[in-house]
Amino acid sequence: MQDHTRDPAWKQAIAGSQMLLVAFGALVLMPLITGLDPNVALFTAGIGTLIFHIVTGGQIPIFLASSFAFIAPILASTERFGIAETLGGLMAAGILYIMLSGVVRLRGSGFITRFLPPVVIGPVIMVIGLGLAPVAVNMASGRAGDGSAQLVPYTSAIWIAMISLAVTVMTAVWAQGIFRLIPIMAGIIVGYALSAISDVFLGTSLIDLNPIRTAAWFAVPDFTAPSFSMNAILFMIPVAIAPAIEHIGDILAIGTVTRKNYFAKPGLHRTLLGDGLATSAAAAFGGPPNTTYSEVTGAVVLTRNFNPRIMVWAASVAIVLAFIGKFGAALQTIPLPVMGGILCLLFGSIAVVGLNALIRHQVDLSEARNLVIVGVTLVFGIGGMALGNLEGIALSGVVAIVLNLILPGEREAWGNAIHDNDNKKTN
Repeated sequence: MQDHTRDPAWKQAIAGSQMLLVAFGALVLMPLITGLDPNVALFTAGIGTLIFHIVTGGQIPIFLASSFAFIAPILASTERFGIAETLGGLMAAGILYIMLSGVVRLRGSGFITRFLPPVVIGPVIMVIGLGLAPVAVNMASGRAGDGSAQLVPYTSAIWIAMISLAVTVMTAVWAQGIFRLIPIMAGIIVGYALSAISDVFLGTSLIDLNPIRTAAWFAVPDFTAPSFSMNAILFMIPVAIAPAIEHIGDILAIGTVTRKNYFAKPGLHRTLLGDGLATSAAAAFGGPPNTTYSEVTGAVVLTRNFNPRIMVWAASVAIVLAFIGKFGAALQTIPLPVMGGILCLLFGSIAVVGLNALIRHQVDLSEARNLVIVGVTLVFGIGGMALGNLEGIALSGVVAIVLNLILPGEREAWGNAIHDNDNKKTN
């Protein structure tokens, strides 16, 4: 393992910029889809990462950014309660992380096996991806995310969307080195370039550059203060379940890469606390929730640069970019079909992650209890079932947990990783 902790500051800054580049595509897509300010998202990702590193003692090479698990709930909550109350709900979701960290601190992480086993988490993650599929298809077809209006002519939109998707796929599969880690960026660049000259071969102009021309070089991000209502809070809190498990998986993965036991030091309770504080802080400024970011783990594997300080540099660069007005204006001119094409892959990938959780942990779907849990969870989540303030992803998560607790039969487990880490912590 190479030791990069003694590298000069300029080398660490370059490495940090590289990590931000890897995370950048998905980082900015989240606010663009949900209607939040991308400059605020950059700022809160930077602040959230710094908070995480303070809480964990700067021991883990992790960058925090937006989880796609929150896209559908944010869209639904914004339509129902407004952006301010949605942000209040997201702050409450961050508090749930903090409470979960307290439980882990007192009881250890073994309780996760009982309440959130693979048979629960797998279908919930699948719901996140498959439930968002109509949004991706609508945007790729030139329609608004909810399909309510045709914003771009279908023929122009579908050509741009499919080319953007093809470039993203080819980069992810065939590119080499660091380029393989930025397929979203590649798809956006090619799709944007084609959109810029679309009037030549499609007869339709898809990009309006006036917002870039009129934007100031330096501008304070459009921060939004949250407000609080119990309905919005109850709507958003259950959604945090899936990203919490995603967080645990990322900590296990980065620990495997760096050959360190982060469950023992700094401890899972501290990493969950870092995520929770970062999420609540992001919502306080009007940004999307912050969670550990899987894409950066891949970059750490490739570069073998395990120095957590580079993530602090990445956070610092993100904060600086947040105050460049023209940069944020340029992000907001990314055409709808470009994002739609790329999301066809991203949302499908999320569903596959959930499916992989069931396969890797050998969940036996011939068992009646497992079949019931997975089947009901998928139908409730994808079908948009609503019971009171719970619907979609939130409802499917609660239903999966309850069914797993009350149905008789042998419960599936995560394997020995979590228990082994608990044992190492106590020995």
